[in-house]
Amino acid sequence: MASGATSRSEDEESLAGQKRGSAPAAGTVPKRRSSSRFIKRKKFDDELVESSLAKPSSRAKGAGGAEPARGSGSEPSSGEKKKVAKAVAAPAAPSPAPPHPGLAKRVKKSKQPPPVTKDLGRWKPADDLLLINAVLQTNDLTSVHLGVKFSCRFNLREIQERWLACQAMRQLHPEAIAAIQSKVLFSKAEEQLLTKVGSSSQPTLDTFQELLHKHPDVFYPSRTAKALQLHWQLMKQYYLLDDQTVQPLPKGDQVLNFSDAEDALDDSKLKDVRDEVLEHELTVADRRQKREIRQLEQELHKWQVLVDSITGMSSPDFDSQTLAVLRGRMVRYLMRSREITLGRATKDNQIDVDLALEGPAWKISRKQGVIKLKNNGDFFIANEGRRPIYIDGRPVLGGNKWKLNNNSVVEIASLRFVFLINQDLIALIKAEAAKLAQQ
Repeated sequence: MASGATSRSEDEESLAGQKRGSAPAAGTVPKRRSSSRFIKRKKFDDELVESSLAKPSSRAKGAGGAEPARGSGSEPSSGEKKKVAKAVAAPAAPSPAPPHPGLAKRVKKSKQPPPVTKDLGRWKPADDLLLINAVLQTNDLTSVHLGVKFSCRFNLREIQERWLACQAMRQLHPEAIAAIQSKVLFSKAEEQLLTKVGSSSQPTLDTFQELLHKHPDVFYPSRTAKALQLHWQLMKQYYLLDDQTVQPLPKGDQVLNFSDAEDALDDSKLKDVRDEVLEHELTVADRRQKREIRQLEQELHKWQVLVDSITGMSSPDFDSQTLAVLRGRMVRYLMRSREITLGRATKDNQIDVDLALEGPAWKISRKQGVIKLKNNGDFFIANEGRRPIYIDGRPVLGGNKWKLNNNSVVEIASLRFVFLINQDLIALIKAEAAKLAQQ
């Protein structure tokens, strides 16, 4: 027992000595504890390159022996820093990544039109033929460039380059060739022959046809009498004929004014050209205006109502043709027919008495009522609208009628009128009706 106790105490002393030996000495920094476990973290670009280069070496080392893992808090050695610097200085060429399928489809859909060359297809066979004929006639490419109007605007260099490249004209139709040949410029010899035709004369097509027969070697073979006449008229317009002498303006104090120039003109040369189309249009317009005037004259006696504005100095209420008057605050309506219609006039509805002239009539029907004179001399009003008509304060509903007396007050949608009867004219009408009844 004693020996066992002594051995146990010896063991405890040895452990305590080990602890004392492992304790840090006074004044020294304690060593930081770090784990040997590998902690995954995001790698930077230089570390990614290093890891890609270090994969084969790590596999080789794994076959021989495992390399001890470096803690996350430990610093890399100088050898590792050199390896990283070399890897960054000479990075490996990245393998081309396969394109994204969605991106490829998007590229296929957005097709751009192929670039169009500016000068592609500008020269046409008609231009080639016109170029050849013009050059053969004038022997001057500069004149052709200035005087010929092609289908597209070409500069002098393009015309010179195209002069030797005109092969497509052989495929043109004969009619197209004849139309193009008629546009060939006139030569100086041709214009000299045309200038001999007097400006005061009135040459016809026969005159120019005779000129073609006399000088077949001067004129271009495709010239016609009509073409010569048009060119002669153009030369006459610009005063290029032989007998046309332009008088120079006087110098000094004798300045030519408008009246002097007008006196110098020869009125015999100013002949108006008859325009048959214009005369026909003027005749048709005159006929239409006369028809409208005749129609208005025929409808004049059919006018049933006249509207007068009421002023301080108003005319008498009645005349020899007025049967009754519907007098309002602003206007008065003269009844000159045995039957008139009242309401609101629109584009597609015309009536005799437009109540909108008196005031606001948006509540009034288009055909509000009818005033009618019977053979016995009595006036009746019939309501044909949706709103009632008040006669002396008594409502007359739609579909009903009421007798109108002299000085009756007619109220339609807040518009008030006084109905006045021409008693003298009504008395004559009653007398004539009685005579007819006796006969």
